[in-house]
Amino acid sequence: MAAQLFNRIGQLGLGLAVAGSVANTALYNVDGGHRAVIFDRFTGIKNTVVGEGTHFLIPWVQKPIIFDVRSRPRNVPVITGSKDLQNVNITLRILFRPLPEQLPKIYTILGVDYDERVLPSITTEVLKAVVAQFDAGELITQRENVSRKVSETLIERAGQFGVVLDDISITHLTFGKEFTQAVELKQVAQQDAERARFLVEKAEQQKQASIISAQGDSEAASMLAKSFGDAGEGLVELRRIEAAEDIAYQLSRSRQVSYFPPGQNILLNLPTQ
Repeated sequence: MAAQLFNRIGQLGLGLAVAGSVANTALYNVDGGHRAVIFDRFTGIKNTVVGEGTHFLIPWVQKPIIFDVRSRPRNVPVITGSKDLQNVNITLRILFRPLPEQLPKIYTILGVDYDERVLPSITTEVLKAVVAQFDAGELITQRENVSRKVSETLIERAGQFGVVLDDISITHLTFGKEFTQAVELKQVAQQDAERARFLVEKAEQQKQASIISAQGDSEAASMLAKSFGDAGEGLVELRRIEAAEDIAYQLSRSRQVSYFPPGQNILLNLPTQ
């Protein structure tokens, strides 16, 4: 009896273990920001998209494929040509995510790595088409317009594959060596032209200053001549008196110089013993 009881307990334990294992394989979790599609070995990919939480499936018959539906960044570098045949190195930074309702179609056609298959291809196609509409200089001066056209076209193309682009920005834009050198030479030429124009303007100002100064000297001479004509020798006498006054003032400040009025005998003024 005891042996039969132990056998039944062992069978029950084994049955529970098997049931637990089956139950464990019949459950799967979908984390936040993710979705799942179910692959059935008999019917293929089901059209139902499974949301977040814990769900059941048929063990060994069905398998969940988990997708991240949050926005993720990706940099796509492209080398293309401008309208004036200049080489352009351009890089787009893209924030992308799949449309949840399109996941069965995305997995069937593209697989889990859909972004590797789609984004580089359509980005290269769109950039080549848009950049070819602008000259190299326009790509710099009209960068906002270029970015808008790229965004509109790229969003439309990605939507055909069930992919949403939340943000598109041009993070890198450079040109070939020849164009870069030409731009540098143009900048140097512009700087030289500005410097030459400055020197010309400076010389013109100096010329005008010299003319004005000469005109002032001529007017001063004319006024002086007129004064001589009007005052006769009186102006000369005034200038002589002013000069003599200035000399006397300077001599009076010197301790080593004595001044005696004219007509006096110096010896008579000396002290006697």
